[in-house]
Amino acid sequence: MLGTSVTWGDITFMMTGAGLTLAITFWAMLGGTLLGIVFGLIRSHSPWYVNYPMGAVLDVLRSVPLLIQFILFNSFQSIAGWGMNPFVVGCVVLAAYTSAFCTEIVRGGIQAVPVTTRRAARSLGMNWAQDMAYIVLPLGTRVMLPSWIGLTLGVMKDTALVYAIGVIELLRSSQIIITRKPHEALLILAIAGLIYFIVSFPVSRLGAHLEKKWREND
Repeated sequence: MLGTSVTWGDITFMMTGAGLTLAITFWAMLGGTLLGIVFGLIRSHSPWYVNYPMGAVLDVLRSVPLLIQFILFNSFQSIAGWGMNPFVVGCVVLAAYTSAFCTEIVRGGIQAVPVTTRRAARSLGMNWAQDMAYIVLPLGTRVMLPSWIGLTLGVMKDTALVYAIGVIELLRSSQIIITRKPHEALLILAIAGLIYFIVSFPVSRLGAHLEKKWREND
């Protein structure tokens, strides 16, 4: 690159790291969202002796720093002989971590639907599954979406912590380049920040677009 020692090879290396960042984010959000929907439904409709223990486990996942979760799970799976590579470990841990937050997003969205609306659906002859599919989830999704978008963006940044288990994602690839070219540290970090912005911006815009579309349809 003109006027700097940062080469296109360095940029390519960082873009490869960005690809891993996006891949981990995708699988973590997919797994975490699916688990969050299931756990959210259970927590919204289960008795206290199911709700409290599940809530306690999810509180642990939310409370323990993610870096510690990565290291502990990676060590445990190595001792257990599961043979999971660092990428899979990162996806699994981050999905579990994401599910703990997504569960509360789903539960909050479900509880935001007025009881009177649900009673009206039942009075029309809908069963529980129809009530959830046609009334609760469509209405609750409007409440859930902003928080889910924020969670997605947060998870994308949290992927930087997988460096602790040996995954060379965007931030770690930037650090590797900085060790070779410490005098270009600010430029390299600026490029990394720009890449993070480029991959994050479409997600935030998509959320804003969907919110606007729903408001126009009300």
